[in-house]
Amino acid sequence: MAKSTRRTFLSASAAAAVAGVAAPSSASASATACAASARAAEHRTFPPDRELRAILRAVDSERIEAIVRKLVSFGTRHTLSAQDDPMRGIGAARDWIFAELRRYAAASGGRMTVEKQSFIQPVAARIPVPTPITNVVATLRGSVTPERIYVVTGHYDSRVTDVMDATSDAPGADDDASGVAVVMELARVMATHRPEATIVFAAVAGEEQGLYGSDYLAQSFKSAGADIQGMFSDDIVGTGNAYDGTREDPRTVRLFVEGVPTAETAAEANVRRSVGGENDGPSRQLGRFVAEVADGPHTGMHVRVIWRRDRYLRGSDHISFLLRGYPAARFTEPRENFNHEHQDVRVVAGVQYGDLIEFCDFDYIARVARVNAAALWSLAQAPGTPRNVVIDTTQLTNETTLRWQLGSEPDLAGYEVVWRETTAPDWTHSLAVGKVATVTIDLSKDNVFFGVRAIDARGHRSPAAPPRPSS
Repeated sequence: MAKSTRRTFLSASAAAAVAGVAAPSSASASATACAASARAAEHRTFPPDRELRAILRAVDSERIEAIVRKLVSFGTRHTLSAQDDPMRGIGAARDWIFAELRRYAAASGGRMTVEKQSFIQPVAARIPVPTPITNVVATLRGSVTPERIYVVTGHYDSRVTDVMDATSDAPGADDDASGVAVVMELARVMATHRPEATIVFAAVAGEEQGLYGSDYLAQSFKSAGADIQGMFSDDIVGTGNAYDGTREDPRTVRLFVEGVPTAETAAEANVRRSVGGENDGPSRQLGRFVAEVADGPHTGMHVRVIWRRDRYLRGSDHISFLLRGYPAARFTEPRENFNHEHQDVRVVAGVQYGDLIEFCDFDYIARVARVNAAALWSLAQAPGTPRNVVIDTTQLTNETTLRWQLGSEPDLAGYEVVWRETTAPDWTHSLAVGKVATVTIDLSKDNVFFGVRAIDARGHRSPAAPPRPSS
């Protein structure tokens, strides 16, 4: 046997699949050591397919600017502001967003539906009286596996210095008309396409008062048993210029992804501690996937992945999904200016305060939209993340046996095993193993971290799923 830890020994059926992942193989076939060999491919990023390139070209910064300006024109979008004034307040913003999304959906051939998801929020810390809160939700139904769902949100409510002030002007241009503009522009562009999985575009309310809109949305999915395999919150994505004298960074967007899952159980925590899985939670895998498909010249952006759930002292709508055990992450600009967030509009000692539209860069928001588009489309077109991945721990051996549940997608071509050193942040090696449900690799499970991802006939790859120890 070769001594290199990058050389893998597989059965003849699995080794044949290394050259072509679509090689036929029984779902129950087990690849065993030393029958044949193949060198693993170096890990790489994945360029967009033709349809994704068309989607990215269609994202329009002028349309994004028009959305942000319209949202700012409502004066305030505070959750406690007017619900029935046609010109000012959160109700006017809600109705305009709903009408626009319905207009986009008209071009979808019936694949996109739009609804107002309303509920009464009881009295709470920042809700002094029972208050109607409404999410505006556009759902683009998948054409192959519609039960698999990916969600993107921005929050359309706004605030000033006093979180209970529902009457003062609260432009909310960056926080978060910018994120809503991303969501709406993605809905417009994707309405005429046919993703294989379902994509949900949601403008949520109540974020500034306590994540109430997204909490309701996430719980609605959870109660329905929805298979949410990825969620993104776009919150404060308006500019790469902090307007504080520091150097501009117009080609970077941060992506916050937690490691230890928010909804981890005590039993899951014990397993994580035993195997050192702090960096392999489902949201961390989602972050790795985004960096693979959305970072580069096709989006014009660098995705700076931050290994935290969110910024210090702050939180966004992805947390509502994390609490329900869904993989979720938050996009935000590279350097914030806190004079332009959660502030009354005023000038003090020559310093402009307030979340004003002049501090937004619409080309930057368009690039953030392209990052989201690349992530969502790549997720929706690929097979789902492999399920029930386990690593055989029933015996002591210097080899590694992995097993997983074979997916049911009609275009599923096979699987890749990926791995990295325990000190490495990202996957560094991959090996196509064919359409099998078991593989044994001549590489010690004690020395590296493993994952398994699915591949379709066109080469689209899912996020990787790390294995749990077999029982």
